[in-house]
Amino acid sequence: MTRKEYVALYKKHLSGRATPQEEELLNQYADDFDINLFDNEEEIPDQDEIKQRIFQNIESRMADVAPQSTARRYWWLPVAASILLVSSIGFFYINGQKDKLNNKVKQVAKVSAPILPGTNKAVLILGNGDRVDLNAAANGRIAQAGALTVNKLKNGQLEYGKAVLPDGGSNAITYNTIITPRGGQYQVTLPDGTSVWLNSASSLKYPTAFTGSERHVELTGEAYFEVAKNKQMPFTVDAGKVGVKVLGTHFNIAAYEDDPATKTTLLEGSVKLTGNQTTLTLTPGQQGVATKDGHGLTTKTVNVEDAVAWKNGYFSFRKENLQASMRKIARWYDVDVVYQGKMNDKLLGGSVLRTQSINEILGYLETIGIAKFKVEGRRIMVKPD
Repeated sequence: MTRKEYVALYKKHLSGRATPQEEELLNQYADDFDINLFDNEEEIPDQDEIKQRIFQNIESRMADVAPQSTARRYWWLPVAASILLVSSIGFFYINGQKDKLNNKVKQVAKVSAPILPGTNKAVLILGNGDRVDLNAAANGRIAQAGALTVNKLKNGQLEYGKAVLPDGGSNAITYNTIITPRGGQYQVTLPDGTSVWLNSASSLKYPTAFTGSERHVELTGEAYFEVAKNKQMPFTVDAGKVGVKVLGTHFNIAAYEDDPATKTTLLEGSVKLTGNQTTLTLTPGQQGVATKDGHGLTTKTVNVEDAVAWKNGYFSFRKENLQASMRKIARWYDVDVVYQGKMNDKLLGGSVLRTQSINEILGYLETIGIAKFKVEGRRIMVKPD
């Protein structure tokens, strides 16, 4: 394959038009071409297309790629796709700035040992108060909750399965809580078959069996839900001042205490949101935004891939200020952020892999002139550029 053919195929990938066979061919030749693919402006793909389509079809590919091979097969994403950042003066394209970028990464890295990204880790609190460190527990059965067994699967997954109770065994319903720390994430399949992905610094409380007229859970932090369908028993989520009610659907809720609003983003199906004095229904592609007191519940149309980027292994910084992006970074890398001075009002865009070291990400941000960073232990000092 010639360089010209590779660039043409790469541009087709960025626009989302590449076939599965072409995507595989792109991966096969990834190591044969320099990371700086585009030598001149004419070769740069349309930036609007990149912004709109860069995440499409990634999830299905990521599921099939082993973690150790991800960095090799997708090394071009954080540079050629994700660090296409939006500011008040437009786009800054990292290609052609490789030396400057590498220097910035080295400058940040010299200050402290690398801070590694988060991993699959969580604590499960059983109904009797016992705590199970899921990171340390071996795969297989780890507990029994009434008529269910609690099983740890590979790759950070927890599943509830039916158990055979002995004569006189208890079938009582209890509540379990799964908690992810900063720097952790986990997936749990609830007793009804609903799948939940928990982001960092989050918790989910749920019963070991769903009975009555609805399936009710309580969330803090952020989670993505794929709800098992059951028309006779709606699924409800209590996220502080906002309630979510669904029959069977896919949606994401971000309800962190340190965020200014709770955001519910619908990917599939229909959900009803309830605030203190407002009720509204979302359709796919919409996001419900509620203030912390539950008032002012509004909707807007969004790119849903941004809301679930974290689940697919990315940070999405689309139309965010630095503080919003740094909150995401702080949770995933388990660091504290200290601002020294007033930050500028530039908005970011694009995305970066969550598997990168924090030094690399901060180096990228320094390169575009958004701020200057200094790593002191597990504190990130941020100064205006």
